[in-house]
Amino acid sequence: MVTALEHSEQIPMGASTVARGEAAGRRCSIAQVRNFGIVAHIDAGKTTVSERILYYTGRVHKMGEVHDGNTVMDWMPQEQERGITITSAATTCFWRDRQLNLIDTPGHVDFTAEVERSLRVLDGAIGVFCAVAGVQPQSETVWRQAQSYGVPRIAFINKMDRIGARFAWVVDHIRARLKAPLAVLQLPIGEGDTFRGVVDLLRMDTLTFSEEDQGARVFHGPLPDHLRAAAEAARAALVEAVAEQSETVLNAFLNSPDVPVDVLMAGIREATVANRLVPLLCGSALRNKGIQPLLDAIVDFLPSPADVPPVTGTHPKTGAEVQRRPDEREPLSALVFKVSHDPFFGKMLFTRVYSGVLRKGANVWNPRARSRERVARLLEIHANQRRDVEALYAGEIGGIVGVRGATTGDTLCTENQPLLLEAIAFPEPVIAMAVEPKSAADRAGLEAALRALADEDPTFRVRVDTETGQTIISGMGELHLEIATDRIFREFKVQANAGRPMVSFRETIREPAEAEHVFRREIGGRLRFARLHVAVAPRERGAGNDIEITVGPEVLPAEFRGPVEEGLRDGLSAGVLGGFAVMDVAVRVTASEFHPTESNDVAFRTAATLALREALKAAKPAILEPVMALEIITPNEHLGDILNDLNTRRARVREMEAREDAQIVRADAPLMELFGYATRLRSLSKGRATCAMEPRCFEEAPESLWARILHR
Repeated sequence: MVTALEHSEQIPMGASTVARGEAAGRRCSIAQVRNFGIVAHIDAGKTTVSERILYYTGRVHKMGEVHDGNTVMDWMPQEQERGITITSAATTCFWRDRQLNLIDTPGHVDFTAEVERSLRVLDGAIGVFCAVAGVQPQSETVWRQAQSYGVPRIAFINKMDRIGARFAWVVDHIRARLKAPLAVLQLPIGEGDTFRGVVDLLRMDTLTFSEEDQGARVFHGPLPDHLRAAAEAARAALVEAVAEQSETVLNAFLNSPDVPVDVLMAGIREATVANRLVPLLCGSALRNKGIQPLLDAIVDFLPSPADVPPVTGTHPKTGAEVQRRPDEREPLSALVFKVSHDPFFGKMLFTRVYSGVLRKGANVWNPRARSRERVARLLEIHANQRRDVEALYAGEIGGIVGVRGATTGDTLCTENQPLLLEAIAFPEPVIAMAVEPKSAADRAGLEAALRALADEDPTFRVRVDTETGQTIISGMGELHLEIATDRIFREFKVQANAGRPMVSFRETIREPAEAEHVFRREIGGRLRFARLHVAVAPRERGAGNDIEITVGPEVLPAEFRGPVEEGLRDGLSAGVLGGFAVMDVAVRVTASEFHPTESNDVAFRTAATLALREALKAAKPAILEPVMALEIITPNEHLGDILNDLNTRRARVREMEAREDAQIVRADAPLMELFGYATRLRSLSKGRATCAMEPRCFEEAPESLWARILHR
């Protein structure tokens, strides 16, 4: 944290550090690296926090503002026009001689995949919360995502200068909603328009920030008398919280209640790295207050790559577990977590190096594709700017150019010491629309644009409807598809027509069933034969599909197993009711027969698809519809009208929470009933209610609605 200098000033040292590092080509040791992301609900102030971090570290020399559309991290035209983050942006800066690799992530639910893949490769995260709204729906989502990956976090309560800011209420809200073990390190000096700084509970002094030079100087001062009682109580609570998690702090506390600052900080770091504590700070990024202490907390409390456990993967051939320590002397292991198509560099892979050294010009092995490729260039990334580097070392994040066969979730390693890291799981799309080129001349361009978008975004899917021949694109929401089509027009310069958004339904089965198909057909003058027996059974909702070939090589030779799996996947891609993709089904090949001369790949692939379709028809198929989680904040007087409207939309209210003069309604509702809901909500509440929604799950649609769904 900031060194305590009573009645003195501190000037950030970031600019000089960066200058020295770049001039000398210096690379920090792995213990000096911090890989972290900034995550939050939309409008909590993530990008503003990122801009202040870049300014105070000297990475940029002018602050950008979201409302002016000139931020460094929101560089896409679509981001600048809408004032939201759409794609994760990475950058590198320096603070106190530490290398900070920062990823600013989107807050809108339609782009949650960007958060998912960023958290997969980060060692720490900053959760930003609005001092007025507290824990919002997407705050919960990204917090759960970070928790699932075991990412240590720091909480930052932003917008303390806004009217209605309530620090203590937000702290309680975080504890109640997120079950977060908070260690409160600061108290605000004032709230709303009286906010002017923070109380540092570690050193029991105050920090205020200069107004005339955009908060570049931090003033340390003594604790005012009117804050002393609250600060002493808060510090006692802090020491107690840390002592519960650190034996060293507990022993120091038993010797003296006044635990030394260095001992307390070491205990906080130990517990934070182990995910047993979440340090909490506060400030106002827009008013340039509280960012330097946040930078210090990143350095002091978040783990370096050396502090996290070794990365674990499997051997591609044997399936044995393989571990790699974050060490340059270990064999190379790296994960591609994002793909981008750069206008100058072409296909670029955002990559986290876990072990070893990735060098320019080196050959890397992709165990998924079973291919060897050469690294043409390595890049340090600063939003949409790139800088060539010679190598990426263990613990670093950067860009790779030249490895064309890799995609999101792929592992890059050495061929003679391979491993396969766990891929990244992404949610299923819930909404779709048709697109078509305006002219024959645009067809090739549209196909290339859609391939590029699908390569970049795993939640953006493209398929051709077999009945109509239409190209259907699917995504996570209306905004997701709106951005995609806008990029097709502006970025890829393709003229196309887009249809109305439609719900992306799925199919599943209710009962186990079996079926057999015998393929016997003359193809090209030769008789072809294959026989397969397939059993299907329902799985738990959200479990996904599972394919297993249980027969031995004596009845299904090895050369036909691949085509059988491909045929089964083809059958699952289009169901038997409405041609929707099938989910949550276990498929087993239980019997097979082949002919030494008449069987081939085509026969077995076709037999697999047809046997599966017959089994699905016999297993009582059903249609699944996407269900959204709603959080509605409404004044009390409009609650009745809103609840009545939700009833007409087949919504289920999960809980209601009273908040001063407002009510928070949390409900689940089918997506097909929510088109135009935001407009209807404004009408019901005279513009005073707000709503946020995110995909929750797929549920079986009532049979009474199947005709409506199938003939939409």
